[in-house]
Amino acid sequence: MESRAIARYQRVSPRKARLVARNVQGLGVEEAMNLLRFTPNKPARIIYDTVKSALANASQLGGVDPDALLVKEVMVNEGPAWKRFMPRAQGRAGKIRKRTSHITVILSEGED
Repeated sequence: MESRAIARYQRVSPRKARLVARNVQGLGVEEAMNLLRFTPNKPARIIYDTVKSALANASQLGGVDPDALLVKEVMVNEGPAWKRFMPRAQGRAGKIRKRTSHITVILSEGED
């Protein structure tokens, strides 16, 4: 049985979030949460909260052992970018894209 949680429009670059997401894929939920708790990156906190939400969703299903759950997949997709401008030399303007991410965590039971 699978459980999922989605964190949308998170203010973190997808490229940076994927670096953290790659580390927890395939781990047990408890081990993944410990790894994320002590990783000093901004995406780690966001992914930690999403894993915690997916775990809460799994407990609502009933008949699911939280200790047997694995992080089956962590997908980080690009969300809309906030467009800003920074003044540059000689009256020009430089474009700044503040990127956002959609983070999906899927938990499953057993070895899949």
